[in-house]
Amino acid sequence: MPLIPAKALPHFENMIYLPMVLTVLQRDRELFEKGPFKLKGPYLKIVDNTVKQVQSELQETSFYLRRNNMKVIRKTRDSMFTEYIFINGGYEDHRRYLNVRLRNRTEELLELYFTKSGNQLTGH
Repeated sequence: MPLIPAKALPHFENMIYLPMVLTVLQRDRELFEKGPFKLKGPYLKIVDNTVKQVQSELQETSFYLRRNNMKVIRKTRDSMFTEYIFINGGYEDHRRYLNVRLRNRTEELLELYFTKSGNQLTGH
């Protein structure tokens, strides 16, 4: 049996990526609020709607990990990699992620969430 079951891996990775997505959204929201936009409302609405979606998924992920006695710990970070420890039932699986991959995946997720938010706002 593998240390990390295949079905659990997306949950572990959500605990890495979703907080990053939230950080980006919160920073962007501040920029929209303070920026020289003529009509801030639509931008803020999309960001706020997206934050709600991400928070909801993060809450579900946290519940899944707790229920299954799993945990993610961010360990070391250097200019190239960030190391995470995935803990599953007392076993530790150390994984290193390229920082550029973390950034690119966070951007991909933002695009997916914005598409969902935009569709919800327009009723599609």
